Amino acid sequence: MQFLKTLFWVALAVVLVLFASVNWNAVTLNLWGGLQVDIKLPILILIAFLLGLLPMLVVHGTRLWTMRRRLEAHERQVAVSSYAPAPPAPALDERVATDSKVWPAA
Repeated sequence: MQFLKTLFWVALAVVLVLFASVNWNAVTLNLWGGLQVDIKLPILILIAFLLGLLPMLVVHGTRLWTMRRRLEAHERQVAVSSYAPAPPAPALDERVATDSKVWPAA
């Protein structure tokens, strides 16, 4: 299974390198105030991908954080309730002494 995972990542890296080498063209970006930037197309695509990925990573991280907090709170609650001592059972002598129907008083 590890071999297939490695093969997948190697194939993906080769495809990305081939895409970048074929599309290594300069692109002019028109920014505010007449400012222009020349940037290579694969770098622009990578920056756009990372800008789109960043908000989703933040959302994913916050959801994991809240779920871990909730899970830890539930685990603490279970741990506290499982360690609570059970009430002691009444002794046999106490039941006999308090129940007059079973043993009549002499």
